[in-house]
Amino acid sequence: MLGDKQAVATIAVKDIDAAKKFYEGTLGLTKSGDDPGGVLYKSGSSNVFVYQSEYAGTNKATAASWGVGDGIEAIVEDLKAKGVVFEQYDLPGTTREGDIHVMGELKAA
Repeated sequence: MLGDKQAVATIAVKDIDAAKKFYEGTLGLTKSGDDPGGVLYKSGSSNVFVYQSEYAGTNKATAASWGVGDGIEAIVEDLKAKGVVFEQYDLPGTTREGDIHVMGELKAA
C-alpha cells in the first residue's frame, strides 16, 4: 500500500527562523516550499518538513538520517567547520574514529 510511496522526515523545531538558517545554510538543503505550517526542503530524492512546535526537542530518538556513502569523513569535517557538534555514544560492537561511529562496514555520525 505505502511501499512505493515517498516518505517525508518531519522534524519539530522551537524556532523556525533559526531552523531555516540551519537547514539551508549549514546543511545546504534547498527549500522547495513553505506554508504557514512549516518549510519543506528537498534532500536528494527525499523531503524534509520542518515545523515549529511547542514539543520540539522532546524526541530522544533519531528523527532523520542521510545516507552519504564514502564521503562521510569530508561531510563531518565540513559540518564541524560550520559549528555542528556531534554526539558521542558507546554502543555495543561500535568503535569511534573521531566523531564517526564505525560498525563493521557501516559508519555513522
